[in-house]
Amino acid sequence: MHPSEPLAHYVDDYLGYLHETHPTGATLDGVHAHDDLLEDLGRPAIDAQVRALAGFRRRLDEMKVGELTPVERIEHRILAANVRARAFELEEVRTWERNPQTYADLLATSLAGQALFAYAPAAERARRTLSKLRQVPRLLQAARDNVKEPPGIFVKVGLEAFRGARTFVERDLPRAFADVDDLHLLGDLADAQTEAVQALGEYIDYLERDQAPKARASFRLGREKFERKLQLDEGLSLDSDRLLAIALRELQATQEEFRRAAARLEHGDPMDAWRRSKTRHPEPGKLVQAARDQLAELVQFLERRALVTIPTGRTVTVAPTPDFFRWTSASMWTPGPFETRPVPAYYYLTDVERGWSPERQEEHLRDFNEATLWAISIHEVYPGHFLHYEHLRGVTSKVRKSTMFAPMSFVEGWAHYCEQMMVEAGFGDANPLVRLGQLAEALVRLARFVVCIRLHAEDYSVEQGVRFFREEAFLEEGNARREAERGTFDPTYLVYSVGKLMLLKLRAEYKQQQGKAFSLRTFHDTLLGQGTAPFWAHRQLLLGEGAEGALLERRRGGWIDGTSILL
Repeated sequence: MHPSEPLAHYVDDYLGYLHETHPTGATLDGVHAHDDLLEDLGRPAIDAQVRALAGFRRRLDEMKVGELTPVERIEHRILAANVRARAFELEEVRTWERNPQTYADLLATSLAGQALFAYAPAAERARRTLSKLRQVPRLLQAARDNVKEPPGIFVKVGLEAFRGARTFVERDLPRAFADVDDLHLLGDLADAQTEAVQALGEYIDYLERDQAPKARASFRLGREKFERKLQLDEGLSLDSDRLLAIALRELQATQEEFRRAAARLEHGDPMDAWRRSKTRHPEPGKLVQAARDQLAELVQFLERRALVTIPTGRTVTVAPTPDFFRWTSASMWTPGPFETRPVPAYYYLTDVERGWSPERQEEHLRDFNEATLWAISIHEVYPGHFLHYEHLRGVTSKVRKSTMFAPMSFVEGWAHYCEQMMVEAGFGDANPLVRLGQLAEALVRLARFVVCIRLHAEDYSVEQGVRFFREEAFLEEGNARREAERGTFDPTYLVYSVGKLMLLKLRAEYKQQQGKAFSLRTFHDTLLGQGTAPFWAHRQLLLGEGAEGALLERRRGGWIDGTSILL
């Protein structure tokens, strides 16, 4: 009998394969061996991935799990779910065959990764960008060959994404390498840029002329695929009906809290109070400084209350969004966990532009009102995504370090949990807008929870989704429509709320286990030190190997730490 393959050998082989097959993901992981490549999404490459994943699954199945250590058994299960999830996406969900937006987003992210992360001199990154631009026609040919019967909404969002990508390549990307002085390189870059823009324009025309008129397929996954995707991607085993019941219960409770918090600002209608609070925002040109001041105050609060360890070394640079990336409003760019260079992290915010009318400036800054900006800074930086990544750098397990295996319910769940945790710990006690902003963000995430289930497991239309966001999360028409449309192509964007709820329950169980020895800082440091993993794995690592169970199930009384999170 042959000895079982060591799990560490398998992990190195599988992770190396994923980095090679998904070079954009490798860059975001902090691995730069494939930075000159775009993903190959041609049908032969897709078929090759399916075969390779089947081989990796067989190798896992052949391992003698009983001979693994307790931690290795947990990681074996994480790997098995990841392999199956990737195969399920390629063979059953088939986004590569249904949604042209996939190709546009991939291109934009791949190019932005080279432009925004100064992990190498600008000239070197420009050469790698040049290589990527030369591969754009191949990527677009794959889109033509693969996407034949897309849903109409996917053509709509796909056209928007491709137009944005074309503008990015044509107008904005050259600015990212304005300091490069190699004239030969700049000439080649300009030629490749022109060819890429032309190819993008031709594909946009093809989508409008050929695909849009006959795009009548359904965007829905259907109940079975939706539930299977949640199980494989996030480790969630509850069915859609139970998840929906939890979402509606949480939504109602949060709406009541929001109304009470808004009413405390001033007498009268709570919704009027919320609308008026949006007029309290930084002055034009002062947005970046306002965020800098916020981060300083957040760090002081975290240290004073000893809520979580802040690793030393890397800091966050708060800066205006670069000209070539101004189509985003706010973004956090954190170097990947495997990054070996001292690459800075950037928290970008898009202020108003000179020449905008006063009305347009006001409309733009309302989205950065004081209440919302606090929630954004907590979620994106301290103690949200940035701090999470800083802890992730110290994780030794490649399975729980790499973003290739990261369930979004933990990644986004942690950041969304931080918004509530900070308020619970007393942050903003003197400023009721902080609490209001946290609740407003929670309402949007809970509306996503409801809408994605109804879109994919029931028969909800996009228009019904728009109405739900408008009436239940109090969004204005434009934002409500963007949120509802996102639910069609991002079917599991319930991960924010689900992750927060599971984290709250895990914290309560850990607190019960620790008794008087419980420390919030110890809980947070231990959790983040375990890396990024599904919640069932965190539960076993934190509470012991026998701690298995559904983290969203009802406990006696239905209340944990004063937070209604269960049925």
